[in-house]
Amino acid sequence: MAPSAGAVALHSSLCSIPPDKPSSPSKPNTLVAAKPKSLLQNHPLYVPNHAKLSLQFKEKVLCLEIMGVDAGKALSQNPDLRTATMESIHSIIYFLLSKGIQEKDLPRIFGMCPKILTSDIKTDLNPVFDFLFQDLNVPDYSFRKVINKCPRFLTSSVKDQLKPALLYLKRLGFKDLATLAYQDSVLLVSNVERTLVPKLKYLVNLGFSKEEARSMVLRHPPLFTFSIENNFQPKFEYFAGEMGRKLEELKEFPQYFAFSLENRIKPRHMEVLQSGINLPLSMMLKSTDEEFGELIKQVGG
Repeated sequence: MAPSAGAVALHSSLCSIPPDKPSSPSKPNTLVAAKPKSLLQNHPLYVPNHAKLSLQFKEKVLCLEIMGVDAGKALSQNPDLRTATMESIHSIIYFLLSKGIQEKDLPRIFGMCPKILTSDIKTDLNPVFDFLFQDLNVPDYSFRKVINKCPRFLTSSVKDQLKPALLYLKRLGFKDLATLAYQDSVLLVSNVERTLVPKLKYLVNLGFSKEEARSMVLRHPPLFTFSIENNFQPKFEYFAGEMGRKLEELKEFPQYFAFSLENRIKPRHMEVLQSGINLPLSMMLKSTDEEFGELIKQVGG
């Protein structure tokens, strides 16, 4: 819901962020203008339900809400926000603006990753941008594109997560850094031992060789993002059991796991079965409903 004119005006007086020329991060306290207590008290988001809540806490909630961030959700996901000062929050906002992030991007970024609001600029955030620039060759003018694609970069440890993931992916054969940065960035914020390695091992356990499994994830990187229990297992059981198809088809078309079992795979398989025809897996699933209907007619004669 778009903020009301009153909310916009209140935001500009309480939480104003210069849109074009952000102030130096060394002066975070200039972000918030003087806050008239009466103005806060008259605002519907400020109504004091709990007398013990401090004025600063109420200002914080109000500022987050007007900025477009669900304060309740943010506080629930990041309890450290309760004790964070407005000055520290504003310094983080200034820092992100100095890196090319725009004010309109902040609600989504903070909404997805409220932990950013209590990060340490020197030890948490700055190393991420150094990683993007030095390890992924992302120019500074493209920082915004990368962060908007994957805000989780800003909550990921460079030493413990980003660099190990990049090294692992490179060893597997991921050579296009631009694709990793702008398209498959979720792989870089994934834990190697808990997320990436188990997916590859699962494919090997299905009967693929290590080289075949590696080739499959290179061909379709989203395989690394699918749940073993909720995606791989039920879809493979249907593939091998009900459909009676061979591993070779999965090797050639690993995108099979990206399609909905209930809404695409099962209905299409049943229609093919009833028609008594044989369609390659890719043709059966990739075609639109109209194309699929035509295929059934043509092949079925």
